[in-house]
Order: sequence, then C-alpha cells, then structure tokens
Amino acid sequence: MEIIYLLIPVALILVGIALKLFFWAVKDGQFEDLEGPGHSILFDDDQDLETEVKRKTGEQEKQEGETK
Repeated sequence: MEIIYLLIPVALILVGIALKLFFWAVKDGQFEDLEGPGHSILFDDDQDLETEVKRKTGEQEKQEGETK
C-alpha cells in the first residue's frame, strides 16, 4: 500500500511531461500536414533528380579541369 504514495506522484509527473511534449509538438507545427508526406511518394520528381545529377557531373568536370 505504501508504494501507491510513490507511484501516483511518478505517474502524475509522467503525464505532465507527456502533455507538455504534446502541446510543444502542436505549437511547433508537427501536426500541420499529416497527408502531405504520404502523397509526396506518389509524385514524380525525376526532374529534380536530373538537375541534381547534371549539377554533380558539372562539379566533377570542374574539379577534373582544375587538377589537370
């Protein structure tokens, strides 16, 4: 029975921490767009990939030109 005197305050502290973290996440905007990441998988971003590959190959050619 004496353990209840320890468990109840510990449980209340843990609930308080959980609530504080939840409200921090809401205020920080963690729950703003729940569907966006799921839908982003469906979109094609080949153009972004192509420009990144071109940029990287351009940097490599530039570095090779400097070493020669």
